[in-house]
Formats: sequence, structure tokens, C-alpha cells
Amino acid sequence: MSGTLYIIGTPIGNLEDITLRQLRMLEEVDFIAAEDTRVTRKLLNHYNIKTPAVSFHEHSGASGAQRIAARLMEGESCGIVTDAGMPCISDPGEPLIQLCYEMGIPVTVIPGPSAVITALAVAGQPSAQFVFEAFLPVPKKERQQRLARLKGEARTIILYEAPHKLLRTLTDLGEVLGEGREISFCRELTKLHEEVYRTTIGEAIRHYGANEPRGEFVLVIAGASEAEAMEEMPTLEDAVVLAQKYAAEGLKKREACKRAAAETGQRSNEIYSSM
Repeated sequence: MSGTLYIIGTPIGNLEDITLRQLRMLEEVDFIAAEDTRVTRKLLNHYNIKTPAVSFHEHSGASGAQRIAARLMEGESCGIVTDAGMPCISDPGEPLIQLCYEMGIPVTVIPGPSAVITALAVAGQPSAQFVFEAFLPVPKKERQQRLARLKGEARTIILYEAPHKLLRTLTDLGEVLGEGREISFCRELTKLHEEVYRTTIGEAIRHYGANEPRGEFVLVIAGASEAEAMEEMPTLEDAVVLAQKYAAEGLKKREACKRAAAETGQRSNEIYSSM
């Protein structure tokens, strides 16, 4: 009988933000799969937990996931953790979870803090509906395509960004969303120097142009107004043109329509019948 993979949340900053259940499971599992064993060991040492940890990160690949799955199939239990927050949320743990389901290995979650939800709660932006985009793509073409899809997004938008890339991202956001769009910058969440800076994209460009950004950022951006969203919403005709483009590139008609539907919000069947 196989063991169980436990998805264990850990603090995003303040080490006191940990539950009794998380501490118990970190101690009870046979081993821990950690994004960075050095970071995880600091947490374990703080609570005097001696469970062995192995490395599992974005460069571990399929072979790394297979090694952990093999131990699980032999009956060992494993807790997967990230450096901070919930594993698998913009995190390399996702392939291991998928592999475990494919192999019939039980998976359960021990929930904990998440930078996404923590930032949304404190940002002062609308929180009823939101989209999480993690990090924007680096290649220019992919980045422009992603931003174009976000232009008419009416829900609050949440992004991650590193300090050395912040100004470029703000410039791109200003060009696409407009410099008047409201935005909150959340950094050092749950730590001693926690900061939430609410402003507009244009003001932020000027602020961070004069003040070097420090720390990892969660950007919480107000969604488009109803008028802006309606103006930017692709029409059925736009979706048909996009599907025709994908078909010309080699996709089968049905797949081209599904892809166009996902990007435009139009119905796949309506696109198909209009081609």
C-alpha cells in the first residue's frame, strides 16, 4: 500500500503563522520534499523538527518527481513544502501532485498562508472576484499577448514581481491598462516591515523611478471599469478571425475554435459555426 503525499502550507514570512496540524504533519511524515532545503531547515530548526528533507524544485524535472513517487509507492509518507506559503501555487510542486494522481497515490492538503490571498485581503482593492496571473512572461511577444488579454479584465488582477523587474512591468502596465489605474503594492507581508502602498500605476512609476524597489512584490491591480471592459471585450467576429489564424497555423478546426474561445470569452460552438 502506498504512502500519502501531504501538501503542507508554511509561513510566508512570520514563523508564528503556522498551525498545530502543520507542525504535527511536518514531524510525522517520513520525509519532506522542499523547494530549498536550507530555507525549510530554518523553519524546522525553529520548531525542533528533525524530519529529513530532500530537494524538489523547478529544475528537478520528471526524474525528481519520479524518485519521490517511487518512495511513496513503497509506503513512505512525504510532506511537500515551498519556501513560503502554499505549495503548487505558482510553484514547482504542481508536477509531483499530477504524477501522484496518475499513479493512484493519495494526496491531501494541510492548508496555510498564501501570499496571493494575504495581499488581496490587505490591498484595499475589490476582492469579490479576482484573477491570479503570477509572473508575467519575460519574452516580449508572450508578454504583450498576456497584457492584451488583461486590458479589459474587470476582475481585480494579482501579479508577482521581483524588485529588479518592477519598473519594466509598471511601464508595460501603464501602456496597456493606463497610468490612472489604481494599484496596491504589497511587500514584506507578515514581517516586521510589512508595507502596503496604494496609488496609481503612473504615480508608482515615478515613485519607484526615484526610490529603488526592495523585496518581493505582490501587485494587486483594480480591474477595468464596466465601460472599459465592454469596450475591450472581443466580438464573435474577432474570435472567428483568431480561430482562422490558429487553423492556418496547423491546428484542427475544433481545437482552433477552443483556443480562440478561451482567449476571447466567446463560445467555441458559435465560433465553429461562423467559420
